[in-house]
Amino acid sequence: MLQTTKKTIIKETAKKMVSRENKKAALHDKLQLLRSVTNSHATKDSSILIDASKYIEDLKQKIDILNEDIARSSSYSWPMVTVETLEKGIQVNVYSERSCPGLLVFVLKVFEEFSLNVLEARVSCTGSFQLEALGVESEENGETIDTHLVKQAVLQAIQDWNESNDQE
Repeated sequence: MLQTTKKTIIKETAKKMVSRENKKAALHDKLQLLRSVTNSHATKDSSILIDASKYIEDLKQKIDILNEDIARSSSYSWPMVTVETLEKGIQVNVYSERSCPGLLVFVLKVFEEFSLNVLEARVSCTGSFQLEALGVESEENGETIDTHLVKQAVLQAIQDWNESNDQE
């Protein structure tokens, strides 16, 4: 009976030692992974953790800087553009929360480039900019106009208008 108890104790101790070794190996693997992710050259476990902590602080600072950049850039609202095909022609809508002096000329050049005749248009430039225009394809063109291409051209016109305003 004493022999059985001794064997059981030895088995239990061996299991605990193996379990401890497995945990230690798993921890070591995780620390090495952390070391590689954080580009740490440390060899001591505590130094790896310190480097990881510094890495996290650097990431937090970068996030703060990016959030500040986003906040700064979002103070300028880029005009919204929608272009859709209607039974009569192509409907182009451009809206900006702020006034955009001169933008109308740039957008109408797009109509000209695509040989679109303006059938109906509503424009407001008081405090904000809003354009609703219905363009129809000119008779001599005959091709169907891709609304995606028109939208890209309007967005490019807005970009060109913005750059021309930055230079002034």
